[in-house]
Amino acid sequence: MNDDFLRALPKAELHLHIEGSLEPETVFRLAGKHGVALKYPSVEALRAAYDFSDLQSFLDIYYAGADVLRDEQDFYDMTWAYLERAQADGVVHTELFFDPQTHTARGIGFEVFMPGLKRALDAAAARFGISSRLVMCFLRHLSEEDAFATLEAATPWRDWITAVGLDSSEVGHPPSKFERVFARARELGYLTVAHAGEEGPPAYVYEALDLLKVSRIDHGVRSLEDPALMARLVAERMPLTVCPLSNVKLCVFRTLAEHNLKTMLDQGVAVTVNSDDPAYFGGYVLENYRQTAAALGLTRAEVAQLARNSIEAAFLPEAEKQPHLARIDALLAAG
Repeated sequence: MNDDFLRALPKAELHLHIEGSLEPETVFRLAGKHGVALKYPSVEALRAAYDFSDLQSFLDIYYAGADVLRDEQDFYDMTWAYLERAQADGVVHTELFFDPQTHTARGIGFEVFMPGLKRALDAAAARFGISSRLVMCFLRHLSEEDAFATLEAATPWRDWITAVGLDSSEVGHPPSKFERVFARARELGYLTVAHAGEEGPPAYVYEALDLLKVSRIDHGVRSLEDPALMARLVAERMPLTVCPLSNVKLCVFRTLAEHNLKTMLDQGVAVTVNSDDPAYFGGYVLENYRQTAAALGLTRAEVAQLARNSIEAAFLPEAEKQPHLARIDALLAAG
């Protein structure tokens, strides 16, 4: 498929953990800046360690990498580096996940990371015209009480945060564990999303829908195991923020050619393509589109539908979505 077409398609990235965009070179630079001792002797050794057997093996190294983030400028630099790549990939809107508990547990507070994130997002809006939203995720391997404390700590930055989400170790930590804190978040006016159905069963997707009342399911690839759930996802036009290269890297699928994205798309599910933790999983959003289209034999119309789904699923006013959707239609019509 023509790479220019893939790049030109206006895309919204809806499943991106900003801490997962820390490239090994940046990890080493920030470690040197702050005198942080790393387990690995070189950039090459760290990159070689990105050979994961499952989600937890990734998370262990992910949290260690985030430890180099110490001051506001670090968070700005990390976010700006991602946004430059996103702009080059044709991303017109991004909704960044960030993990406060990863930082507050180290004594790095909201007053440090929030201004760094926001300053970079504002700069990208001014320079590239990229719109953005912030999604604050709770770490599901921690307690709901800890999540409540995080929700409270975010109060001064309420106007900067659009939604709350749920990430980290899925198996053994069902969405129902966080039902009360999500209810409180909705009372405060936050939208909700949640990781479900990546390694966890379809039952977790049901819980995210019925108990957390999410607007999107992050991952959701195991939904295909339950025909009734699939029918519901189609009927409700519930977006799934699928991350193909991540799914292969974390052994959810053995190869990209075996991924079920096309099957779900064919059945009418509002599937989107995203990069998850691109520094660790081998590609930013354009690379996910490129490799997925090649591995699954996607047509131009199918790829355009993926981009259209991403714009439609974004937390944007309809008036802001329309120009992007019109551009997708024009690119497809141009052949």
